[in-house]
Amino acid sequence: MLTPANLNHHWASIIVTTLSKLGLKIAVISPGSRSTPLTLALAKDQSIETLVVLDERSAAFLALGIAKRQKLPVALICTSGTAGANFYPAIIEARYSQVPLLVFTADRPKELQDCYAGQTIDQIRLYGNYPNWQTELAIPQADLSLYSYLRKTIVQAWRRCLLPTPGVVHLNCPFREPLTPVNLNESLDLPTDFWDNLSNDYQLPSRTFSPPPDWLNCTEGIIIAGLATPSDPQAYCQAIARLASYLGWVVLAEALSPLRNYAQINPYLISTYDFLLRSPDLAQKLTPKLVIQLGELPTSKILRQWLTETAARRWIISNSQENFDPLHGKTIYLNGEVTELSLPTTEKSDSAYRQLWCNAEKKAREYLDHNLASEQEFFEGKVSWLLSQHLPPKTPIFLASSMSVRYAEFFWKPGDREIIPYFNRGANGIDGTLSTALGIAYNQPSAILLTGDLALLHDTNGFLFRPKFKGHLTIVLINNQGGGIFNHLPIAQFTDYFEEFFATPQDLDFASLCQTYKVEHHLISNWEEFISYLNPLPREGIRVLELKCDRFLDSRWLSSRVEKGLLEKQLFG
Repeated sequence: MLTPANLNHHWASIIVTTLSKLGLKIAVISPGSRSTPLTLALAKDQSIETLVVLDERSAAFLALGIAKRQKLPVALICTSGTAGANFYPAIIEARYSQVPLLVFTADRPKELQDCYAGQTIDQIRLYGNYPNWQTELAIPQADLSLYSYLRKTIVQAWRRCLLPTPGVVHLNCPFREPLTPVNLNESLDLPTDFWDNLSNDYQLPSRTFSPPPDWLNCTEGIIIAGLATPSDPQAYCQAIARLASYLGWVVLAEALSPLRNYAQINPYLISTYDFLLRSPDLAQKLTPKLVIQLGELPTSKILRQWLTETAARRWIISNSQENFDPLHGKTIYLNGEVTELSLPTTEKSDSAYRQLWCNAEKKAREYLDHNLASEQEFFEGKVSWLLSQHLPPKTPIFLASSMSVRYAEFFWKPGDREIIPYFNRGANGIDGTLSTALGIAYNQPSAILLTGDLALLHDTNGFLFRPKFKGHLTIVLINNQGGGIFNHLPIAQFTDYFEEFFATPQDLDFASLCQTYKVEHHLISNWEEFISYLNPLPREGIRVLELKCDRFLDSRWLSSRVEKGLLEKQLFG
C-alpha cells in the first residue's frame, strides 16, 4: 500500500511517464520546494532533458524559444507563490505567437489557502484568459481510478497545447507534505495495460481548397506575406510562388517571413514597400483591387495606413481562429494554409500593374543598396543589410522587438541563404529577448541575436544559463544609448523630457557585464571587422559583438533619404 511519504512521487511519476510517451523532449525547471515531486520525477526520467534555470521569467522565455524552434510543447515547472507569476510575460507572448507551452505550477493544498501560509497565493486561473486550457489537478491519492484520471488529463493537456491552435496549457498541481520520496520501498503497481493506446497522434485531417474565382479575374492584386515561422520554409515559399505565378500578382514580403531568404523561388518579390508607399503619387498608382494576406500583417505602419486608405477587399488565409485584421477592413477569411491551396500549373501573363511594382522595387533596391554600401558610419540599418548577405546559410536569427525588427523590415536584402528568422511579435515586448534567443539557439550549431541595448539589459539574467548552454549564440548588440524607437516618434520633439523619461540611456559598460557572466565580448570598430565575425560562426559558447551607434544619426539618415517625397524624387525624377 502506498504511504504519504511516497504518494507524491508516484503521482508525479505518472505525469512524467505520460508526457514522455506523448513525446515531451525538454522540461525547463526553476528550483523550489513545493515542486519537488515533479522535479525529481523529471530528473529521474532519462528520455526527457531537464534544464534548470534560476530566474522564472528567464526560464519561461527560454522554454518559449525552444518550443518556437521545435514546434512541440516544452514543459515549464516552478514552485508555489510568485514564482509562477514570473512566467506571465512569456505566457502572454506564447498565446499571441501560438507557441505550445505546458506549464506546471506547484501549489499548497486547500487547507493552506487563505490563511497566510508561506509562499501561497491564489493560483487558480493565474494567467487569466491566455491559456488554451487550464485546470487544477486533484490532490494525489492512492486510487487507480484517480491514476487513470491523471493520465487522461495529461493527454488532454498535451492535445490542447497543440490543437486547434498551439498555445499554453496551465496545470496547477497541489501537493501535501512530505514532498520528498522518503523511505521509498514500494513500487507503484499499475495494470499491465495502463499505458496501452496512449498516443500523441492528434492531427487535423489534411485537406486542400481552391482559390475563389474572383482572384483569377483580377490583374491588380497583391499578396502580403506577413510574420511566419513555418515548419517547412521552402515548401511555404514555393506555395506562395505558385500562387503569385497563377494570379500574376506581386508578393510583399515582411523580413520576418522566410520569403526574403528564398528569393530565387519568387521573382515577383517586393521588399521595399515601406519606402515606395511613402510617395503619395506612387502609392495611388499602386492601389490594389484585391489583397491576399497570409497570417499577421507586416510591422510596417506605412503599409497598414495605405491598406486602410485604399480600402481594398482583403482575403486572410490562416488556420488560426484569431482575428488578424487590426485595420477592421473589408476582410474575408479562408481557413487553411497557403500550402493547402489546390492550384493548376498555369502561369498568368504579365500585367502593367505587376510591372509597375517590379520596376519600382528594382529602382528602390538599387538606391538603398548604393546608399548602404557607401555608408561608413555605424548606421543601425546597415547591420540588418549586412547580416542578410553574410550569415552562413540556414542560420537561425532572433530579431528583438523595437528598432531591430523595424530596420530588418526596411533593409533586409532578398537573397537565397535560407536564413531562418524568429521573433517575439505576439505582444511585441522586449522582455525575455536574450532568454528566447538562447532557447532558439540551444543545441543548434550556431545562431544570431540582433538586439538593442535596452532589450538586452532587460534580460541579463538570461546569461545565468551560460554554463549549461549547448550550441552557439552570437549577440549582435546595437548600443545606441537608449530606446532608439522613441527617436522616430512624436515624443522626440519634447526635448525637456525625452532623454530621461523615454530614451532612458543606461550608463553601463557591456565589456564588464560580459566579463561578469564569462561571456566573450568584442567592440567592433568598423564594418569590415563586423563582417569578419559573421562567417563562419563559432560552434559553441556565447559572444557579444557590440556596435556603438548614434540613434540621432540613425533617425537623420532615414529622414534624409526616405521620408515622404524624397525617395520618389531620387528614383523617378
